[in-house]
Amino acid sequence: MGATLGPVQPEIHIGPLTLQSFGICFAVGFIACGAVAARRLPEIGKPRDWAYESSFASLVGGLVGARIDYVSENWSTAKHDLLGSLFSGSGLVWYGGVIGGTLGVVLWAHRRHFLGLALLDYAAPLLALGYAIGRIGCQVSGDGDYGTASSLPWAMAYPHGTKPIHTTVQPTPIYETLAMGLLALALWRLRDRFRPGILFALYLVLSGTERVLVEIIRRNHAVVAGLTVPQLFSLALVAAGVAWLVQAQKPLLRAIS
Repeated sequence: MGATLGPVQPEIHIGPLTLQSFGICFAVGFIACGAVAARRLPEIGKPRDWAYESSFASLVGGLVGARIDYVSENWSTAKHDLLGSLFSGSGLVWYGGVIGGTLGVVLWAHRRHFLGLALLDYAAPLLALGYAIGRIGCQVSGDGDYGTASSLPWAMAYPHGTKPIHTTVQPTPIYETLAMGLLALALWRLRDRFRPGILFALYLVLSGTERVLVEIIRRNHAVVAGLTVPQLFSLALVAAGVAWLVQAQKPLLRAIS
């Protein structure tokens, strides 16, 4: 049977100070991405300081987007205290954070005249790395991103998580951290191997495939054709990435023929 208690610590108490473990991982993710960005930007002839500017833009945009998404999804309760809901320290929605963070970086890149395929390739390994570290936060906080019930040796329960569960389940946040961490490493190693845009297309295909597969053992409800909302979104990313790669190969195929 699996373990009866997973490595869950939603809060860390240091004297009178209480820190949220997910928030710590959130911050570590941005710091790690900033460090990698600071290494990459000089390689492509851009100022190193842009690493901190782009990280800050994504942080602000991500927080704003996540809060707006949370409030919109919980409008029936949030409308009674709109300002409190907007500025609360809890309730961050992933999709809103992604959209807001993307808009923040796009606005920053526009100001710096950095919009284009180079920006997308620059972002690809950072997105994978940030996601991998973020899933560590999901694991240690026990936020409900669990898999289905399981008796595997490494299955675990989360009785002390922010969303407790006493049944042993698949620790899907760990799976995603490992998968996306390996993807981040692969994208980093391949960063100078392709023409502009290909690295980001690979990110779309591989990250989307990872999410489609892990959702098979997640507890999310199916909405269309047996697929969950994250699977539908991820399949769209995979399709976009595949179409991009196919389109990129057409000139080469014409030259060969």
